Amino acid sequence: MSIDFQGRVAIVTGAGGGLGKQHALALAKRGAKVLVNDLGGNVHGEGGSVSAAQAVVDEIIKAGGEAIANGASVTDYEAVQAMVKQAMDKWGRVDILVNNAGILRDKSFSKMEIADFRLVMEVHVMGAVHCSKAVWPIMQAQNYGRIVMTTSSSGLYGNFGQANYGAAKMALAGIMQTLSIEGEKYNIRVNSLAPTAATRMTEGLMPEAVLKALEPQAVVPAMLVMACEDAPNRTIMCAGAGSFEVANITLTQGVYLGVSDDTPEQLLAAMAEVKDRQGELVPGSGSGQGSLELSKAMAAHKA
Repeated sequence: MSIDFQGRVAIVTGAGGGLGKQHALALAKRGAKVLVNDLGGNVHGEGGSVSAAQAVVDEIIKAGGEAIANGASVTDYEAVQAMVKQAMDKWGRVDILVNNAGILRDKSFSKMEIADFRLVMEVHVMGAVHCSKAVWPIMQAQNYGRIVMTTSSSGLYGNFGQANYGAAKMALAGIMQTLSIEGEKYNIRVNSLAPTAATRMTEGLMPEAVLKALEPQAVVPAMLVMACEDAPNRTIMCAGAGSFEVANITLTQGVYLGVSDDTPEQLLAAMAEVKDRQGELVPGSGSGQGSLELSKAMAAHKA
């Protein structure tokens, strides 16, 4: 089964370097027309120039592909709307959105400035919201769309010094959960990619041999699967060093205790059973939690 993107139009944000660049190059190599977006700033979100995006565009065109550059900040909704209009004016459709743009402002929570927390949330979360909102009606009208959110193990599992980044990345997984449900009837499939890759953001943090194993190209196959016609829906795919996994937000079977004066004490004593992962579920939507809890309550009252 060959994956190709002939006739498809993709927008990749933060694609002037690192993982985003590899996403753009891979999509173009397989036939997609690509709008390469990059603010051109550093990993802290400072500065800006369209030259980074243009360099990737030049590389795509040199290889025989078709691409255009855009320097919009994903934090600016009007600029994002203009970016999407640029793609529509050029190619008449948008099939794929890869929300890859991001910045780091790492510090332990006690030392982190609120402004640094807010900015990271603004770039990652609102940036993805702006881009997704701008392409959503287009994808609805054409009854086709593929959106990839870039989440992270820092959000899924935590990482010291990254409370802001982790919060943003977990938020993107939450957005995916709902958009995948709302988009299904329009053939819009929304997934999340949790990459382990060496980029500008990780230089100097890892030994050279590890950096080599974690080259961004090793993550790209997961993005291509989530962007293709046969993509899954509502999947958090983890990828790094050529390995691929799926992360799930699960729900244990738990226990029914009822509500009484000593329920807190009963719950504390039963925590091992509450946390027992045997028979855990992956709910189809948020209502799954309530359904499980009500079913246990009804069963207890019948007994």
